[in-house]
Amino acid sequence: MGELFTPTHLIVLLFLASLVVVPFWQIFKKTGLPAPVSILMLVPLVNLILLYVIAFSKNRPQVESL
Repeated sequence: MGELFTPTHLIVLLFLASLVVVPFWQIFKKTGLPAPVSILMLVPLVNLILLYVIAFSKNRPQVESL
C-alpha cells in the first residue's frame, strides 16, 4: 500500500471540486446570491440547504431569454 493522498489524488480532487463549484457559481450569480457561496456546495448537508433556499426563494430575478 502507498500513501493515502498522492499528488495525483489531489489533482483529481481539485478537478472534481471544480466540476461542482463552477456551475453553482453561475447559478448563484443569476439568482442574486453571492457567488462565493458556491464553495459551500462541497459541504454535505449545507449543499442540500442551499438548494432549498434557491428553490423556494420568492425574489428571483427574471432570466433573460436567448
